[in-house]
Amino acid sequence: MEKKRFGNKGPLVSEIGMGTYYDVAWIILSRIGILRGKNKKIEAIKTGLRGGINLIDTAELYGSEPLVAKAVSEFNREELFISTKVWPSHLKRDALLRALDNSLKRLNMKYVDLYLIHFPNPRIPIQETMRAMEEAVANGKVLYIGLSNFNLKQIEEARNALSKHDITAVQLEYSLLNRKIEKDILPYCQKEGIALMAYYPLGHGRLAKDKRKFEPFIKKYGKSQAQIALRWLADKYYVFPIPRASNPIHIEENLNASGWKLDEADTKQLEYIFS
Repeated sequence: MEKKRFGNKGPLVSEIGMGTYYDVAWIILSRIGILRGKNKKIEAIKTGLRGGINLIDTAELYGSEPLVAKAVSEFNREELFISTKVWPSHLKRDALLRALDNSLKRLNMKYVDLYLIHFPNPRIPIQETMRAMEEAVANGKVLYIGLSNFNLKQIEEARNALSKHDITAVQLEYSLLNRKIEKDILPYCQKEGIALMAYYPLGHGRLAKDKRKFEPFIKKYGKSQAQIALRWLADKYYVFPIPRASNPIHIEENLNASGWKLDEADTKQLEYIFS
């Protein structure tokens, strides 16, 4: 698994990561201690780790932080890049710091590499939230600050509310099927040196099933449609796809999306096909 710089201020991380959002039913059942397919999901994460993926994303909402803790327990923590997210109802100072501590307990870690605000909350001043984020950095519990599901104006407001640090990453939906962020947020992040974590990189699995549009590329590169779709994202400056880690077989496939490049002409053709 090849690595690249996580924004202009972050470390080198695997160019493809692993996401641990499963589905709404998983979230609901996890609240009462029912973890469907737990062992398979843990093995999927381990498969990625063994293959060189060190970027893992979770959130307090997902109910998957304990799975991440279990999966990474046999690996060197210092070589991993773990991100988690705080829910918008926890964006006041005390609530945020408490939510962070709870996430760290579930992850069995002393710190997270990246802490993201999961969604903006207009009822809580962004200045209070970002001061709390900087306090978490000062306490050594967070290394980098991020945002998820913010629009461009909200990203700029959050950056302006910081005094000692800056935003290292934003997390948004991005795939060949959903390219809305190319209008403003993607060029902004690339200009400002902010990493972009692309969730739903396979369009909720639809790209992995749509073989017809990928046929000429499959023949040329000897890769699956999912690998080509992930490669299209990973080829982009500061973009890190984070496909879901739920099945070891799929993770093996994702690992083979690394270590090669799409020709520039093929990149343009793919974008035309999916425009």
